[in-house]
Amino acid sequence: MNLSAMELSSEQLQAVLISAKSICVLTGAGVSQESGVPTFRGPGGLWRQYRPEDLAAPEAFERNPLLVWEWYAWRRELIQRAQPNAAHLGLVKIEETVTGRDGQFTLLTQNVDGLHERAGSRNVIRLHGSIWQLRCASCAEEREDYSVPLAPFPPRCSCASLMRPGVVWFGEPLPEDSWQKAADAAAACQVFLVIGTSALVYPAASLPLLGKRNGARVVEINPDSTSVSEIADIAVQSKAAEAFSALARFDRQKERA
Repeated sequence: MNLSAMELSSEQLQAVLISAKSICVLTGAGVSQESGVPTFRGPGGLWRQYRPEDLAAPEAFERNPLLVWEWYAWRRELIQRAQPNAAHLGLVKIEETVTGRDGQFTLLTQNVDGLHERAGSRNVIRLHGSIWQLRCASCAEEREDYSVPLAPFPPRCSCASLMRPGVVWFGEPLPEDSWQKAADAAAACQVFLVIGTSALVYPAASLPLLGKRNGARVVEINPDSTSVSEIADIAVQSKAAEAFSALARFDRQKERA
């Protein structure tokens, strides 16, 4: 049987996943984009309309908190309507398979939308925080709030100070605990999957290299070549949902064979 490039990649990926006892996954905005969540980068990305420092930086919040909150409120509305796609659901299946045979599975995400959790992923490390988390700009009190729209707006803390989105902004470090867990998972895994990320945002972009240096096989799923492509053992040039749909079709073909 002649296999297309996508089917061949699915066959290779299937073989890698079957043999892996520990898998670490890094996902980026490309995964959520296929659910209708806009990205900063790429055609139609939000960076075509705004400079990042105008919206996603502590200085921007100090300068114009209402503008920042209007943008995040808009994003919260879009995300609330979005649904997990084939990539989100495919990763849930992989996690269930790996943990079902007493293996280790860790999902590291740069996305702040919570779609992985809504799909059913359990061991998720949010490298850049959550858009549904609110943090006081004064006393640092935190709370989760899934209300759309937010009321009052902009949200305020019990101490009467403004709350800010509980995400990592430009110029801010990643949460130390989350970063250490991510680095440990990357260093210990046998397979490192990189899905839907441009691999430009550090330090998250260094994690695949950390896995590679410690002996992991690196698999990339992305429509465009990135710096990860140079070190990948398998590079699937495809959108994330399309690749996982192809993998599901390959599974069904094997069942019928």
